[in-house]
Amino acid sequence: MPKVPSAGVLLDADLTVPAHAKGVVLFAHGSGSSRLSPRNRLVAERLNAAGLATVLTDLLTAEEEEHDALTGELRFDIGLLAGRLTGVADWIAAEAALAALPLGLFGASTGAAAALMTAAARPRQVRAVVSRGGRPDLAGAALTETEAPVLLIVGERDERVLELNRAAAGDLAVSSVWVVGGATHLFEEPGALEEVAGAAADWFDQHLAGEGLKLGKHNASGRGPGGGARR
Repeated sequence: MPKVPSAGVLLDADLTVPAHAKGVVLFAHGSGSSRLSPRNRLVAERLNAAGLATVLTDLLTAEEEEHDALTGELRFDIGLLAGRLTGVADWIAAEAALAALPLGLFGASTGAAAALMTAAARPRQVRAVVSRGGRPDLAGAALTETEAPVLLIVGERDERVLELNRAAAGDLAVSSVWVVGGATHLFEEPGALEEVAGAAADWFDQHLAGEGLKLGKHNASGRGPGGGARR
């Protein structure tokens, strides 16, 4: 469990690198969560099984997490979270075991906005982004500045967040909205989180391991077999 330097602080992180890894995915947690989030760990395990390395890192220090637990202030400081996430991306680019691997970002809740800001700040490094129940609307100008293809995964019953994601998709250069049928914000329904993990693995496999779609305006939405949106 390495300590990752970022923006003047040391962040706890969990790094998993499968044999013959074909890419690396950096997770951005949000809304008071951490690298220990069982939902993101399930997704990370699915990505590891697909041959992708993962970096799960806390974007707040232990002291900051204690403060945030009382006030809820820092979890919505998107600039702070994005700066920390970009610092971790820079650390990945300098690590011998990871530097040659194409980078993807997986953001949940407010962490999705931080992921989009990092993608906009590091367009040559970040090759793909996946958002789970995210708030891309909080990314501001980064929406129109993000070049990497973005998959926006939202629960069908998370109506307000789904509306915000569909609006944000119109500002992204390359995007797709994947709607998980019957799911709420935390994807606690049977099979919902597994669908999220499978959709994320497919997206990263396409855009990190494969050629991917990087240029030109492209948006897709709508539900396909099993409730997910077509890509």
